[in-house]
Amino acid sequence: MAINKAHDEFYTLDLNSGWEVPPGYPQGIQQKIISGALDEKNKRGSRTRLLRFDPGVFTTAPFVHEYWEEVFLVTGDLTVGNDVNGEGGEAFPPFTYACRPPGAFHGPFKSEKGCILMEIHYFDPA
Repeated sequence: MAINKAHDEFYTLDLNSGWEVPPGYPQGIQQKIISGALDEKNKRGSRTRLLRFDPGVFTTAPFVHEYWEEVFLVTGDLTVGNDVNGEGGEAFPPFTYACRPPGAFHGPFKSEKGCILMEIHYFDPA
């Protein structure tokens, strides 16, 4: 399967526009697609995105999906495994990384001060 991403050389990302709330996410979490596309229905494709949490925002249930996911915490703080009230979990600083295979439960997530994650999603075979 061919990777569906354009050839892009270094350029400055506009971090002031192009953000949207992903389907099923709470307000205060936004994505900015950098490259590619993911077709979850037909289980194909690859995308790279930034995911931004506003300060104090949290999710309340674990996530699970059918694609590979690599996550790098670029800025801010991210807590993994909080409860439905946003309490508890394990906090991580910038420059931490996760790689999750399809079907892996992960989260919920919160950010005390806000954060930006860089995520790469893809279906097997990539």
